[in-house]
Amino acid sequence: MTVRNLDPEVQRRLRLRAARNGRSVEAEARAILTEAVCDLAVDWLSMTERVRGEPLPLPERSTPRGVDLT
Repeated sequence: MTVRNLDPEVQRRLRLRAARNGRSVEAEARAILTEAVCDLAVDWLSMTERVRGEPLPLPERSTPRGVDLT
């Protein structure tokens, strides 16, 4: 995946965040995207619960290998 036209300030902050977390910029971007997509899925399931009328049982999840969400 290639991200074009990323604001220089966003690039700078991503580099700083990656350094704080001891990761490469690429690994940091993967962690951010993984967290965002997982949150989106949980939010979507919560919203659709009203339509279904009951909660959807979800299996236990573990953190993806190599991703530290702290």
